[in-house]
Amino acid sequence: MKWVTREFVHVDRTACPWLIKKFIDPQAEFIFVPTEKIEEIVKNQGATPFDAPGVKLGHREGKCSFETIIDEYKLEDPVLHELAKIVHSADTRDTDLAPEGIGLSAIMTGARFNVKDDFEAIEKVAYVYDALYIYCKFKLLRRKYKDELEKMNRKQQREFLTEKMRE
Repeated sequence: MKWVTREFVHVDRTACPWLIKKFIDPQAEFIFVPTEKIEEIVKNQGATPFDAPGVKLGHREGKCSFETIIDEYKLEDPVLHELAKIVHSADTRDTDLAPEGIGLSAIMTGARFNVKDDFEAIEKVAYVYDALYIYCKFKLLRRKYKDELEKMNRKQQREFLTEKMRE
């Protein structure tokens, strides 16, 4: 399936392709164009638009496109919902929601100047979203098993959490 968004990717337009490929459409093909060309690409190529003004999979009701896609595709993974807080924070500058968003925004700003085009950007930054996904899983596990972890030494905590991460 083809997906189209605005060119010159940053936070939402790097996070959404990662989300789409990992959880919705592993064979996704992305097209990056000037905003005024999106409607033409949708009409001529049948691409699904995202993170562009006025599209269904864009910002709405205070949510960024990453969150909208999670909602529209009914993705229930609690780890994704935790990651969505970071993406939202980075994309909207709402750093109260997730302070990690400051770092994600900085990384994505640097990344877009460190690649030749948007295709290379989404390919290279996929690792960042993979790492953030694992970080969010780790964060949720620490919260869930807080009482048990407090009774363990560091080595036991690491072994326990490593095992839980594999589940």
